[in-house]
Amino acid sequence: PLPAGLPGEPEPEEAVTDDSSRHGGRLRGFPHERGNWATHVYLPCRVQEEFLELLELLVSRARTYVASLAAMEEFHLSLSQCVVLRYHWIDPFVRSLKQRLAPFHRFFCVADQVKVYTNQNKTRTFIGLEVSAGHFQLLELVSEVDRVLEEFDLPTFYKDPSFHISLAWCVGDMSDRLEGQCLRELQDIVDGFEDSAFLLRVQWEQIHCKSGNKYFSFPLR
Repeated sequence: PLPAGLPGEPEPEEAVTDDSSRHGGRLRGFPHERGNWATHVYLPCRVQEEFLELLELLVSRARTYVASLAAMEEFHLSLSQCVVLRYHWIDPFVRSLKQRLAPFHRFFCVADQVKVYTNQNKTRTFIGLEVSAGHFQLLELVSEVDRVLEEFDLPTFYKDPSFHISLAWCVGDMSDRLEGQCLRELQDIVDGFEDSAFLLRVQWEQIHCKSGNKYFSFPLR
């Protein structure tokens, strides 16, 4: 195929309608601009049926504190913030990621600590499972992803990150309602769930990068 971004070549269109009612009231973290592609590097998490049973128990209990909570439909662990890439940067960005991530092997994490998170501008609240084992390997991955981001003068990941898998979310800052008693009850559910130690031990086999409507995969060795 011809290389992308040749002079005179039109850039692919991205949807420009920002109707928050179409996606649960969520708002963009940055305004849409033609040619800017929202980009995110993450570890995809495939879950078993028993995990969904645990999720249902947790969300049902948490909704007694915040009724608007919605369960996540897909699960992942972030290795980058959501950043903005120009269209013609996508291919070199992906090539650089592939090169830096090539030496990494598959590894396990344990994500079993319930925690409440908010995004940076406090417009959304999340319930997640924080990683309690495997933190060092994740920091090594983030270090390499950060180097790629720095090449393109993009924001790196958070300092002292709390690696986690988000389970449910709602609009607004509801952390006060979910922390304290609610959080203790949710942790008790996780600790008492049959086979939770097995279900919450996750093997990471590949890294994904999503840029606009493009998906890229980098298998771990």
